[in-house]
Amino acid sequence: MFGLFDFKKRRRERLRSEPFPDAWEAILGRNMTLYERLGDEDRKTLRGHVQVFLAEKHYEGCGGLILSDEIRVTIAAQACLLQLRREADYFPRLVTILVYPSAYVAHDRQPIGGGGVLEGEVERLGEAWRDGVIVLAWDEVIAGARNIADGRNVVLHEFAHQLDQQDGASDGTPVLENRIRYESWARVFEDEYERLRRNTWLGRPSVLDEYGATNPAEFFAVATECFFEKPRALQQKHPDLYRELLNYYKIDTSRLHASPDA
Repeated sequence: MFGLFDFKKRRRERLRSEPFPDAWEAILGRNMTLYERLGDEDRKTLRGHVQVFLAEKHYEGCGGLILSDEIRVTIAAQACLLQLRREADYFPRLVTILVYPSAYVAHDRQPIGGGGVLEGEVERLGEAWRDGVIVLAWDEVIAGARNIADGRNVVLHEFAHQLDQQDGASDGTPVLENRIRYESWARVFEDEYERLRRNTWLGRPSVLDEYGATNPAEFFAVATECFFEKPRALQQKHPDLYRELLNYYKIDTSRLHASPDA
């Protein structure tokens, strides 16, 4: 077992040290606005993570979409942003990424109380399955990568679900360092989740998308989007929530949005 672990570690180190293709660098510069705002060391680290991610994950084009390096690199870089300053394990439960050209139709089952279930077809932009699959709509991926101020990013959202599910549960709590961190996380996230549910019920505006009021797992994913896309507003309106996410992701995203045109 230790031999396998060492082999994987050495393989990843080798992948991270390989030259990053100029064409991939151009893709990041063209498609990922946040990439240009990172410091030199962070950009170097992110490039290394992208190389490992692309070597380990399988992509499939769906709905007639033909995969390209632009699609693969743009998705990988946004996903790896979530692990930029954390110990990267590259989403160990994830095996395959399915990419559609745009919104796709999926079967949905929702409990409606009394043991009943409502079934039907719904249009979706992305989803994360517990069996190692993420589904994404490419037009939404590229829109989220280029616009970093609208609070919407389907890649960050769905890969936050992957982080949440890493311990086998989808409950809005990813793997944390120690008991104290779990206690702090639970206290802040429970309070903020209930606050969003209350605001949504009363029709009050919030910097957090009301979809986060669906359940704790969606709240974590929505909070992650907001942390990377509207960090200054999040820090002002929800300082405790911002602090928990800062401690988890270890990136002061408010500094990335410090320029006037952010």
